[in-house]
Amino acid sequence: MQEDIRIYRLTVCDEAVVAAVKQLLSQLVSSPVECTAETLRAILESDNSAMYVAEYEGRVCGMITLARYHAPTGIKQWIEDVVVDSSVRGKSVGRRLVLHAIEQAKEFGGTLMLTSRPSRVAANNLYRSLEFESKETNVYKMKV
Repeated sequence: MQEDIRIYRLTVCDEAVVAAVKQLLSQLVSSPVECTAETLRAILESDNSAMYVAEYEGRVCGMITLARYHAPTGIKQWIEDVVVDSSVRGKSVGRRLVLHAIEQAKEFGGTLMLTSRPSRVAANNLYRSLEFESKETNVYKMKV
């Protein structure tokens, strides 16, 4: 299966893509997220973000977003919204998506970061196996 998976940067947003992203997001978050075609187009058109998808047998089965910005302390890059469809988990799709994002991030340099809930055991094991280091910090959020 690993050879049959294609990973590429998403550049087109149509109804099928929106539906696939919504399906994947429903497996990532517990609260519903309203992801629209406009939301996806904003990501695709941004110079500071890129969405990559994994496709197997003509179907989107995983996704990852890479975002970057400049700060006084250097270039920061974040991996966001990594999710693999439950039907293909355990088949290295997540690993391939993260490795792809790492390769893309190397073009810009800086520091690559991500967050992951402790309950996501497989994901945390994956990140550690790819040499991400756990950082002792607090994460705060605020809806504005």
